[in-house]
Amino acid sequence: MKIEVTSPTIRRKEMDAVLTAMVEEKIGPGDRSRLLIQTAKEHLKFDYALALRSPAVALYLALKALNVKNGQAVVISALSPRYYLQVLEDLQLTPLYCDVNHDFPCINREGIENVLAKKPSEMEIAAIVVHHTLGYVPDSASIVELGIPVIEDISHSYKAVVNGVFCILGLEERDALTAGGGAILFAINRKDGTLLRNFTGIADEYCLPDINAALAVVQFKEMQRNLERRKEIANVYKQSSLRTRHKSFIMRASNEASGDEDDTNYYSFSLVLETGLKDVIAYAKRKDIILENAFERTIAGLGPCENCPVSNSLALRTVLFPMYPRLSAKDVDSVSRLIMTLP
Repeated sequence: MKIEVTSPTIRRKEMDAVLTAMVEEKIGPGDRSRLLIQTAKEHLKFDYALALRSPAVALYLALKALNVKNGQAVVISALSPRYYLQVLEDLQLTPLYCDVNHDFPCINREGIENVLAKKPSEMEIAAIVVHHTLGYVPDSASIVELGIPVIEDISHSYKAVVNGVFCILGLEERDALTAGGGAILFAINRKDGTLLRNFTGIADEYCLPDINAALAVVQFKEMQRNLERRKEIANVYKQSSLRTRHKSFIMRASNEASGDEDDTNYYSFSLVLETGLKDVIAYAKRKDIILENAFERTIAGLGPCENCPVSNSLALRTVLFPMYPRLSAKDVDSVSRLIMTLP
């Protein structure tokens, strides 16, 4: 049997919660959606939140809450999810791409300052959207100091300490926590929460259905267990990667940023290759292990982004390995041996 690169961690508890919602015939937005907000608040310590149908809806409402105007620009990483572009287009906003460093896949203050210094003088910046790419936690506190509203996307790093005005926690199939779809949009403090309260009465069609919320509630309750398993697997892979010529992103010591010993939440394991991506993927496939381009679903994955040479390079050279809590010890060993023998 092939070892897939991604897999949502759905156990009996999650299935029972969804079945209960179906049996009670309460699958639209309702009590379970409110329970999800309450459960999430216990873990994330926010002031106010909305449970929404998708991360795209969450980003759209976050930008609307900032009272953005047509023609303004939004600073985003070239390694952000593709849907960012559609949301910005719908709001008639201009994407302003920011590059990353070779050793860390998230944007930083220095890179943003370089982008701002080169922008046309008449261009107004509405916001900065900081994506916690591949589970790595950027130094958002220093970015906030620039004085521009910051929206953080922690879909890959659900337990990170955040500093932005608003925060998006995606609940899609490939996110760290999943509801089968959806997102939570929240504000940490009361002042910013007041802006989100303006959307309290939005139509149900924008809100997360109870059938999805039931799944997400259990995911929150199981997240520490899942994180510990992810960390165990990552440590095995890391030891194997030390025997290759391919590079890992740096995990910097930063207790304040992540609440852990480094700047990752073990969402994924990736390597920046010194050889061709296609050759490595084909090599793994012969061993029944599925690998994929780590940034295939990003903006840079669509094609080169202007003034982002590092992101463009990483989008062609970074491979993602199977790493999720359901992996058996045998599968982890197989992937570990693959890493040690990569061409």
